[in-house]
Amino acid sequence: MIGRLTGVLLEKHPPQVLLDVQGVGYEIDVPMSTFYELPALGAQVTLYTHLVIREDLHLLFGFATESERQTFRQLIKISGVGARTALAILSGLSVPDLHRAVGAQDSARLIKVPGIGKKTAERLLLELRDKLDSAAISPDQTHAAPTQDSDILNALLSLGYNDREAGWAIKQISSTATVSEGIRQALQLLSKER
Repeated sequence: MIGRLTGVLLEKHPPQVLLDVQGVGYEIDVPMSTFYELPALGAQVTLYTHLVIREDLHLLFGFATESERQTFRQLIKISGVGARTALAILSGLSVPDLHRAVGAQDSARLIKVPGIGKKTAERLLLELRDKLDSAAISPDQTHAAPTQDSDILNALLSLGYNDREAGWAIKQISSTATVSEGIRQALQLLSKER
């Protein structure tokens, strides 16, 4: 029904944003992957949306990319996985990371997402194995990260940050930083975000 919205970003309160579209304010729940990509308040933004209508409420979910929305739609088709759980999965894992976890049948990666237990992770792996479209991963996302970035990523993951937070921090740090400098810069950035 509502497939895409373009408007001015008025408020950001994770996981919800308020988007003004020609005088109408839409409250939209977004995964953290989309939240970290949002511009500053007052800027114009476009979100791909998915509307969930229940007897007692209407929920609008927004995504920065079409591949995130398609993955969300695949996730909510799985028995026992609701919209909130799907949002949590996309907040904890990027679409390419989810594809890699499903391809490798890596339930440990899914269990790291808050709210996902061993049984749910195994059901997700089983049901998504043939459903996720490999074309949803763009070519630039399929290449392995440089060793330095992967070392920083592993350090941040071991400190308890999720894939999305760590990925966001790595994008912000200087490309000339050493591994130890990169970890220090990432931790400073992440401490300001929390």
